Amino acid sequence: VSGNGRINIVVLSYGGAGHDGALLTDSMLVMSLIPGDHATTLISVPRDLWVQVPPGSGQYSKINTAYQDGYSNGYKGMPAGRLAGGAEAAQKVGDVTGLDIKYWVTIDFTGFRKLVDALGGVDINVPVAFTANYPINDDPAINAGWKVIHFNKGPQHMNGEQAIEYARARYVLTPLSEASDFARSARQQLLIRAILGRARSVTAWPGLLPATDALQQAIYTNLSLADLGLFAEKMDFNNAAHVGLTDQNVLTDAVTSDGQDILLPANGWDAVHQYVTQNLKK
Repeated sequence: VSGNGRINIVVLSYGGAGHDGALLTDSMLVMSLIPGDHATTLISVPRDLWVQVPPGSGQYSKINTAYQDGYSNGYKGMPAGRLAGGAEAAQKVGDVTGLDIKYWVTIDFTGFRKLVDALGGVDINVPVAFTANYPINDDPAINAGWKVIHFNKGPQHMNGEQAIEYARARYVLTPLSEASDFARSARQQLLIRAILGRARSVTAWPGLLPATDALQQAIYTNLSLADLGLFAEKMDFNNAAHVGLTDQNVLTDAVTSDGQDILLPANGWDAVHQYVTQNLKK
């Protein structure tokens, strides 16, 4: 992290115990950094990309199953568990983006809530107001019904629950443009930026000890926490480049034979790799 070469880390967020699809990665965000000059790029990878899982197996599934597959079945000689899940997901995201991704971080949604609350909340400038239905309880075994959530456009302070609702909202009532996975990816980028920015703020220092406790309970990574902290310190969010792989640039919508909505490369994976490379901050 103290060198000048490009470093890529993929952040994998999943529901965890008590959530439907507990090990499916709800969001995948690549943070690409050149530490020497703080050149920062954030790349959102949509969960519905149709890829080979495990890599090179000839068996296809959505990319959000890669972590679950490694966790359940092992990967490249690693026994089943979090290390194998992280390694397989990082390899698959690397295959999609064309980037060399050696490092990964996983965090569950409960961890996000605790972290944001420990930091005293986060400030997010909401670019688009929206209204959505949101489950009252994340546990699919508990049918607690739905509530309506709404976020106004503009700067606002959010606690942990509000931040998760903002980032995860899927059943959007209006406007429908905020219902897409692409819109959710953009919101999740904003949340990641807000959390790391808040953690570096002097006013958040009193909350860093409980925040660290929350992190240690909720995250798992193949980086040391010291290196992860140094990586975050060197990132320049104010001037970061933002890259989203969508059906408006290099992807196209499709449907599988069993009716799943998926995304495919519009002009082959090489074109996706070229698009990512061209948009990296150098």
